[in-house]
Amino acid sequence: MEINDNNSTNIIFITGGTKSGKSEFAEYLGRKFKKLTYIALSDSRPDDKNWQKKIVEHRKRRPKEWGLVETNNLIRTLKSEHGPLLIDSLGGFVMESINKNDEEWQKMICLLLDLLAIRVKTTLIVGEQVGWSLVSEYEIGNTYIERLGDLQKRITKISLENWLTLNGRAIKLDNISIEIPT
Repeated sequence: MEINDNNSTNIIFITGGTKSGKSEFAEYLGRKFKKLTYIALSDSRPDDKNWQKKIVEHRKRRPKEWGLVETNNLIRTLKSEHGPLLIDSLGGFVMESINKNDEEWQKMICLLLDLLAIRVKTTLIVGEQVGWSLVSEYEIGNTYIERLGDLQKRITKISLENWLTLNGRAIKLDNISIEIPT
């Protein structure tokens, strides 16, 4: 982990596909911090046995001393939590806001980015890569993919470190990439 001396944020962004190791890598990085709070962004989905199994797996991996906030309201949580955070994952934030119109969505992500940018403590953020496959036949699926992709691109631009997990490996993107000029 690097020291932040370049006026950027203290965000470490980890992205990857399903079962790529992104959460495990974020948890590995998070073990370096005392009093870290894990922000789980999702519905509990009590009738979804596969989802419940995944939640149990995540809970088993996390150190007992970590705080835990299970929420669908990332904005409110960022306003109240001031220590180191691990946010897992951005897809839950996007899904919670999926029915907002484009103007409301843009206001929401601007507020989110502002709140992330002013955080003093390290913020580990996990995000899903979903745009590498077929285009959804459903409007809601395409909205999700486009919003998540745009949000993650914007978070990457303000992050101190950016990582891609692939097949259980972590690649530091900052070391092997350049930012695409816009």
